[in-house]
Amino acid sequence: MSQEKAPVTAAIRALRQHKVAYTEHLYDYVEKGGTAESSRQLGVPEHAVIKTLVMEDEARKPLIVLMHGDCETSTRNLARQTGRKHIEPCSAEVANRHTGYLVGGTSPLGTRKAMPVYVEKTIMALDRIYLNGGKRGFLVGLDPKSLLPLLQAELVEVANPHE
Repeated sequence: MSQEKAPVTAAIRALRQHKVAYTEHLYDYVEKGGTAESSRQLGVPEHAVIKTLVMEDEARKPLIVLMHGDCETSTRNLARQTGRKHIEPCSAEVANRHTGYLVGGTSPLGTRKAMPVYVEKTIMALDRIYLNGGKRGFLVGLDPKSLLPLLQAELVEVANPHE
């Protein structure tokens, strides 16, 4: 493990404030390792490791998508389902500015700016998910159903399994 004690991030403060039960999971962050690396180190299915993706619409308004680690996001379907013309991923610098987190440590919880959050519907079928805790090398495990009211999230069906 990279650290002995889990950090107290804005995401952790949000979970505590809303009294959401969670577990802390530290791992050694690997640049470009992604969800495959964190799931391998923690011994959990990559499907249960949830990516926090920061995107922008045609008006450059930011939004967050929560997606299974082993799936891609169809931005075309996301735009269609959310009534937008176009959606694309933000650059790392823009994502950092919107969220206050470094890419690789982005959490949908405790972001600098309030943004709409969209959650892949099939995530709700899982008993437990592992979501970034607001720092590289730090995930929190929780019941996905506890996220919807906290994030005021909307469910979407935009997953494409990895080829």
